[in-house]
Amino acid sequence: MSCLRRPVLWTVPDEPDQVMRLARFRVEHPRVQVVAGTGWWQACIPEANGETVVTRYTLKAVLDKADELLAPDAQPGGSAR
Repeated sequence: MSCLRRPVLWTVPDEPDQVMRLARFRVEHPRVQVVAGTGWWQACIPEANGETVVTRYTLKAVLDKADELLAPDAQPGGSAR
């Protein structure tokens, strides 16, 4: 029996459908870091002049906002964060 666990699976007990979405997101955006803290999720999106950091209480919310910011028609450096 392996000691290895998938931390994402036990940090998202209320959002199991978002685990596969996170996996796809990481493949589509390998430079974006998505991490979990105690009661929050955060995405760090690299930009030419620094980074944009998105923090939300749920994985779904952080992925929704990151997708919005990374959309091809999104304004770079926009103020909607």
